[in-house]
Amino acid sequence: MTTTDFPARRLRIGTRSSPLAIAQVDLVSGLLRKIEPDLDIEVVPVTTEADTWQGDLAQLGGKGLFVREIDQMLQRGQVDMAVHCMKDVPGDVPMPRGLIFAAYLPRDDVRDVLVVPEGSDVQTLADLPPGASVATSAVRRKAQINRARPDLHVVRIRGLVGTRIDKLDGRKPMDHKLDAMVLARAGLERLDLSHRARQMFDVAEMLPAVGAGALGLECRKDDDPVAYLLRQLNHERTMTEITAERVMLHGLRGHCNSPIAGHCITEPDGQLSLRGMVFSRDGSKFVHAHFWGESMNDPGVLGSRVCAELLRQGARDIIEGIPH
Repeated sequence: MTTTDFPARRLRIGTRSSPLAIAQVDLVSGLLRKIEPDLDIEVVPVTTEADTWQGDLAQLGGKGLFVREIDQMLQRGQVDMAVHCMKDVPGDVPMPRGLIFAAYLPRDDVRDVLVVPEGSDVQTLADLPPGASVATSAVRRKAQINRARPDLHVVRIRGLVGTRIDKLDGRKPMDHKLDAMVLARAGLERLDLSHRARQMFDVAEMLPAVGAGALGLECRKDDDPVAYLLRQLNHERTMTEITAERVMLHGLRGHCNSPIAGHCITEPDGQLSLRGMVFSRDGSKFVHAHFWGESMNDPGVLGSRVCAELLRQGARDIIEGIPH
């Protein structure tokens, strides 16, 4: 990589203060220093309101709160860039004024995994007895677990990944015993906890969240030196796939309690393939659409087509029928 002649200034990176968020910033910092070895980086950790709130995120205004406070710091010039998990970036509102995603890192594994307590013999979701408790933080996962196993008891759990695993293992108190948990494989890998994964759900079994496994690097639109620096890390294929997914999500206008899943891949022949689903909260009702990029192969057009087909099948009624 060539040097960027980045001006002699400190690069302040805004991030959530969780171990996973800090690990992600360390990864980005290492990549930036490969381009600009003498880069002066200051990590500015923030504990957001959503991080400290233990209740339903919808009562606070949705999971977008994980990124909103950091975005405001970026807009005010208190930090120069932010590292966001794209699955946490709301899809029902426009980008914050004056901010852009200058780059996306190559996407990590998008799959969800089953994690079980230490010492458990359970290998798959099918091994769990009827009435077993499965914990997850995502309404999207809950709907798909319920769809596959309506006899299981799905429990909402939030907090840091490490804390959630401590609760699963019985090292931290929970109201009742947990038999399993569903988490993102990418998060476990970034925390060196991938050995805890038992079953890897194929995307056909559990369709990922829009933006799953992808980190977006955000900066101010008018900060040319930072934008130029970040663009050198951009992974074009990931950017294209995320664009298709987020156009679909934006068109659906889902809220934070909407179980919406979407996953775009680039086929070996270069064709984009986007699959989208919208579920009722218990997974009993759902709509599904899957299209390819065809001759135009334009991610925005593809996202709009999948969105239109989901709406044609009744996605709006499903979304509106969920309290928020």
